[in-house]
Amino acid sequence: MRCKPLLGLGLSLALAGCVTVGGNSGSGQDSKPLPKTSKAEQRQEAARIHTELAQHYIAQGDLQGALAKLQMALQFDQDYAPAQTVIAFVYEKINNLPEAEAHYRKAQALEPTKGAPNNNLGQFLCHTGKEQEGVGYFQKAVADPFYATPDVAYTNAGICQLRVNDTAGAEASFRDAIARNPVNGDALFHLAEVLYRQGDAFRARAFIQRFDALGQPNAAALKLGYDIESRLGNTDAAQTYLRRLQSQFPDSEQARALKTTASSQ
Repeated sequence: MRCKPLLGLGLSLALAGCVTVGGNSGSGQDSKPLPKTSKAEQRQEAARIHTELAQHYIAQGDLQGALAKLQMALQFDQDYAPAQTVIAFVYEKINNLPEAEAHYRKAQALEPTKGAPNNNLGQFLCHTGKEQEGVGYFQKAVADPFYATPDVAYTNAGICQLRVNDTAGAEASFRDAIARNPVNGDALFHLAEVLYRQGDAFRARAFIQRFDALGQPNAAALKLGYDIESRLGNTDAAQTYLRRLQSQFPDSEQARALKTTASSQ
C-alpha cells in the first residue's frame, strides 16, 4: 500500500512522515522510523508545495486559484521567500501594485544578498516610476557571485537607466550584460539603439547585426536595422530590412510608420 500525503489544511500533519511497515514477520522489528522533522520544517514544506501548485495555476492562466494557494502557503510560512516572490508577481499581474511591492520587498528582505529577489524588486520599481531606487537593487543582484543570470540584471538596469535619460550608464550596463552573455538579445538590441541615438550608426550596425544573427527578429529590431543602414547610405541593406519588416510584421506599428513615410514622399 502506498501512502500519499494529503493536500489542504491537513498538509502539515501529512508532511510529518508516512511510515510503512516492513519485515517478513509483520512485527515491525526490521522497520526503521523515518527521521522526524521539526514543525518549522513541516510548515516550510507545506509552503513549498502550495507555491508549486500556485505556479501550475499561473501556467494555466488561473491567477485567482494561484492567489488562493499562495495565501495558504504564506499562512504556513510567512518567511518562505519563493511564495513571497510568486504572490508579488500575481498581484502585479492583477494590477494590485501596493501589495505587489510589499511582497517583492519582503522577498528581498528575506534573501538580501541573493540575485533573483534583488533583480525582481529592481525591475518592479523601474516599472512603477522608482527608477533610481531600482538601479540600486540591480547592483545588489549582480554582486551575488552565485547569481546564474547577472546579464539579465545588467540589461534591466540599462533599460531602467534609459527611463531617466542616463544614456552613459545604460550603455555601460548593456556592455556589461553582453560581456557576461554575448547572445543576450535584449542587451544587443538596446545597445544598438543607444549607439544609433548617439549618432554612431557604424557601431550600432555591428550590434544590430549580432542581434539579427540570433534568428529572433522583431519589428523594432528590423526598423532599427533599416534606420541604421539608411543613415549609413546603404540603400540595398536598408531595403532588405524594410522588406523583412513588411513581410514578417505587416501589421506592426513600425511597418505602418514606414509605409506612411514612404507614401508621403
